Amino acid sequence: MQPLFPVPSPSQLAWQRLETTAFFHLGVNTFTGREWGDGTESPEIFNPTHLDCRQWARAAKAGGLRLGILTAKHHDGFCLWPSRFTDHTVAASPWRQGGGDLVREFVDAFRAEGLLVGLYLSPWDRHEPTYGDSPRYNDFYCNQLTELLTQYGPLHEVWFDGACAEGTNGRKQEYDWARFFSLVKELQPEAVTFGDGGTTVRWVGNERGFANDLCWATTDPRIVRFPGDSGISQANDATATERLKSHFGSGEPPDSTGKEPRIWQPAECDVSIRPGWFYHSSEDDQVRSVEDLVDLYFKSVGRNSLLLLNLPPTPEGLVHEADVAAVQGMRKALDRIFRHDLALGCEVIADSAAADHPASRVVDGDLDTFWTPASGATRASLELRWSAFHPVHTVSLRESISWGQRIAEYEIDLQDRSGHWITVSRGTTIGCRKLDRFDPVEASSLRLRILSSLAEPALTAVEIFA
Repeated sequence: MQPLFPVPSPSQLAWQRLETTAFFHLGVNTFTGREWGDGTESPEIFNPTHLDCRQWARAAKAGGLRLGILTAKHHDGFCLWPSRFTDHTVAASPWRQGGGDLVREFVDAFRAEGLLVGLYLSPWDRHEPTYGDSPRYNDFYCNQLTELLTQYGPLHEVWFDGACAEGTNGRKQEYDWARFFSLVKELQPEAVTFGDGGTTVRWVGNERGFANDLCWATTDPRIVRFPGDSGISQANDATATERLKSHFGSGEPPDSTGKEPRIWQPAECDVSIRPGWFYHSSEDDQVRSVEDLVDLYFKSVGRNSLLLLNLPPTPEGLVHEADVAAVQGMRKALDRIFRHDLALGCEVIADSAAADHPASRVVDGDLDTFWTPASGATRASLELRWSAFHPVHTVSLRESISWGQRIAEYEIDLQDRSGHWITVSRGTTIGCRKLDRFDPVEASSLRLRILSSLAEPALTAVEIFA
């Protein structure tokens, strides 16, 4: 079997398998009650007197969030580390008597808890006077980016967005994205980069935490070329908006002819556990419920994407107890849902299988092995049988994406006590993981029918939960 290009890099594959990660927004906005600061805030207001990044890390870990990303600088330009290139930093604040480095405390705390780390550096800086003088500001931004990429050890995600405006000189800043990306590649080669376009991980297109049911991990890189790119320059017609929607919402399948460029660029679903991205005490009674968080998991991780959940620390420097309870409740609820996998060790029968990739591979618990049918087959079926009837409510499917994303349409049937096959789910893309939930059906067998695939399907796991 040949790979169906494009395929993920090792860093992209490892990132997708994380499934859930955490975002932490803390800065001067935490003390002003705003979401976007204007850069005039005094560093004197920043003083999280009980700051404890280990508490953040423990909250994330208890929620199953395996990587933490810190907003090292938001649009207001206030830096959570003592940058050498501006005085608008924690060094000018009363926190730690001006001797603190929150980025250092963050990365050390998360690594101590066995978690990975990432950093966000806003390209828009409303405090920096060179903003709008594009060459000078790009030098300034690269200097700060270099500090973050070289002073804090290995990063696993570098987070960008496309926020852009005019500087005090009345000119709109033009970011040198090629230079920014090149720095990350040079200084943190194992990190994925997030952004609207031009990055190794793409924005899903909303801040509500869900992907479309149809979700390819591949995209046309010409549609959105860098964060903030409207894409109109590449699609000067009435279909531009629809193409952008397709790019963000679902990506595009690999082009079997090889004539259209495609890259591997999986989707990340960012969402806050509260209405705002920064903490506001008025939102303490608006924290997402456990049920809502579980639903977001199924609509992000369960749709070939990654869930990035924001947990904004309070002015004291702690994740609020309501947020901690909600994220821990999500993890416990998911553990209950996925507690009993009927597929482990059950009998698997395929209508076709390559000699070196038997059907039993889908229940061996190894994500690096897979089943594939005979060469050239783009339709195939599997039947899984277990010993007794159980109320099946969820099915998880995983492709071996190291060989490319292939499956385009499938159906799942369950055999009930009367011997009838009941179709419980119809889907399109699978990718890294697809989760299907439905009303429980007492069943002793499952049939997966792959109705369309861009090449021979390569399925690494079928999990059946009751």
